[in-house]
Amino acid sequence: MAQPGRLIGLGVGPGDPELITVKALRLLRESPVVAYFVAKGKKGNAFGIIEAHLQDAQTLMPLVYPVTTEVLPEPLSYEQVISDFYDQAAVEVAEHLQAGRDVAVICEGDPFFYGSYMYLHARLAERFNAQVIPGVCSMLGGASVLGVPLVYRNQSLSVLSGVLPHDELKRRLADTDAAVIMKLGRNFHKVREVLAELGLAERALYVERATMSNQKIVPLNQVDPMSSPYFSLIIVPGERWQG
Repeated sequence: MAQPGRLIGLGVGPGDPELITVKALRLLRESPVVAYFVAKGKKGNAFGIIEAHLQDAQTLMPLVYPVTTEVLPEPLSYEQVISDFYDQAAVEVAEHLQAGRDVAVICEGDPFFYGSYMYLHARLAERFNAQVIPGVCSMLGGASVLGVPLVYRNQSLSVLSGVLPHDELKRRLADTDAAVIMKLGRNFHKVREVLAELGLAERALYVERATMSNQKIVPLNQVDPMSSPYFSLIIVPGERWQG
């Protein structure tokens, strides 16, 4: 019986293909199977980062989301549908692992920072040898292209989801020195409103698709709330300290 393959969670960076690490690139090229999460009808950002490095002998394994952000009719729930999807994806990946083939699951940014890989890891890491390769995450890519330090000296940083309710988001922002707000999209208007209420709108910086070829930096007050994409974030940097 073949020795089981390795499950490799491969962080490939925030979008710029040159931001993939040397280790991630080596393991990518060595892996006989390359799996990637993707929306229906799309190639996917993570796949676009690594496409030029793939070899003909490698097996590509798209894991196609059954839903993304659409509203489902009752009695279906997003949580149940997506949980079932991860269950099935784990079964399919496990088939390769049991046959002795390593599977590199590529993940934009870092696998353990809002990365879909973590759901496969939770289902498979106790059964198979799992290795996670960290990647440059989106908030660090965002800080670099905006040219702003996140925190100074002893300041604290909060990473917040724009999905949070208005009052909860306001409470957490009021209680931190600096923040990165992710998962904007349809939540953008609410987030901008909270920042204005706290007097943080002038300090806040907005970027779409940081480090990607179609990156866009827009003043916060000029962002169209209806067109803010999923791959966008807001940084509220810590108060500048003159060292």
